[in-house]
Amino acid sequence: MLDFLNQEADPETGKRLRKVRSFVLREGRLTRGQEKALERLWPVHGLERADGLLDPEAVFGRRAPLVLELGYGMGQSLVAMAERERDKDFVGIEVHRPGVGSLLMGIEEHALTNLRTYCDDGVEILEECIPDASLHRVQLYFPDPWPKKKHHKRRIVQPGFLDLVHRKIEPGGVLHMATDWADYAEYMLEVIGQVQGWTNRAGKGQYAQRPEWRPLTRFEQRGENKGHEVHDIVLEKTTS
Repeated sequence: MLDFLNQEADPETGKRLRKVRSFVLREGRLTRGQEKALERLWPVHGLERADGLLDPEAVFGRRAPLVLELGYGMGQSLVAMAERERDKDFVGIEVHRPGVGSLLMGIEEHALTNLRTYCDDGVEILEECIPDASLHRVQLYFPDPWPKKKHHKRRIVQPGFLDLVHRKIEPGGVLHMATDWADYAEYMLEVIGQVQGWTNRAGKGQYAQRPEWRPLTRFEQRGENKGHEVHDIVLEKTTS
């Protein structure tokens, strides 16, 4: 857990290599329930980077479409999706332990056998642990918008990220992104225009209606009540 904190040292200088990340690790305090869930349930439902390349059939005991979500927050919507789409297997990646503990509690409450989680850096898990062309759907919901222009390099949606996800998704699979920051939504469309191999299902430069598989979260409902518009973008992998 939290393997990414063990940063590699430069072989020549011996200094730790600092990477530009799309998140800041400032997790809140664990509740007693979350702490107990991590202690009891992580050995059953947790996935470790150290275990290497993921074998979905071995983990879930079957062959089924595999859905990956990066940064699931407290996990309520991911639990709801796994419960509703039991014909699919789900892997979540979240860097903050309170969210991971909350997700584990949800897995136990709903007796889910089709949901596992990493507690790690999402991009690095994609690179190191997810087999190429193995994912049916990748979900990126409400990532940190890093609104200041000088921080845009920290935004997870970059050409390199889209190329990485493209490699991990099966032909015809989808990348679904959602944000309630209009500037970030426009930025996403701009970045999409810089890469190849994707088709925007809503049309070039257009936003999609919220797909039925994405639950309406309480966070989103509060935003809508305040007049915040959520933008969904659904891309389909069209070329290898």
